[in-house]
Amino acid sequence: MSKIGAFVYGIVAYAVFLASFLYAIGFTGNFFVPKTIDSGEPDALVRSLVINLLLLGAFAIQHSVMARQGFKAWWTKIVPKPIERSTYVLISSLLLLLLYWQWKPLPSVIWDVKFELGAQILTGLFWLGWFTVLLSTFMIDHFDLFGLRQTVLYWRGKSHTPPTFKKVGLYHFVRHPIMLGFLIGFWATPRMTTGHLLFAVMTTAYIFIGIWFEERDLRKLHPKEYEAYRKKVPALIPFPKKSE
Repeated sequence: MSKIGAFVYGIVAYAVFLASFLYAIGFTGNFFVPKTIDSGEPDALVRSLVINLLLLGAFAIQHSVMARQGFKAWWTKIVPKPIERSTYVLISSLLLLLLYWQWKPLPSVIWDVKFELGAQILTGLFWLGWFTVLLSTFMIDHFDLFGLRQTVLYWRGKSHTPPTFKKVGLYHFVRHPIMLGFLIGFWATPRMTTGHLLFAVMTTAYIFIGIWFEERDLRKLHPKEYEAYRKKVPALIPFPKKSE
């Protein structure tokens, strides 16, 4: 692929990611976007469950498999290395957009907080969660994480070196602030429907599985540094670990 072609491809992939990320906020929060987690005509219960689980499963499998080092080693024999990350991000984002489009609402209510202060607190936590996600990506390397840095370096004729392991900002308190932000954003809602609960439960399960795989890879890449980090900093709950 030409340098300018890779650069344009990276920009397009990043733009699609940004659209899917911003849409996710409206989708889970039930505002701004035309199709939300609770909007649309309800379908038969079993059909809705099957479709929703297939959509979640497709994203989870792609997002996990394509992130593994073994897959990347094989995949970069087919896809040029400078656009490997952008391709991963693009496919993930397209699967998310498919999920938003085809998601079947399950409108029965699990809880509905009528107390104004309680609803405001949950709404505030919702926004805090999503802000934590975005902020945490910039604390490491936002543009490398989403593939844009790789294509820019290729366009400029420079080689890409992965970001070094570092502990900055929120990463001093938890090892996975991005995942913590997602968990808060998915669960903090004044009105929880069955469909939203299904989404929250399944994504929570996937987050814990994803953390296990990610930490396994990080221990291989940074054996001494990451093991020391794991002993000092908790994974998700920001309470200091007891010194051994």
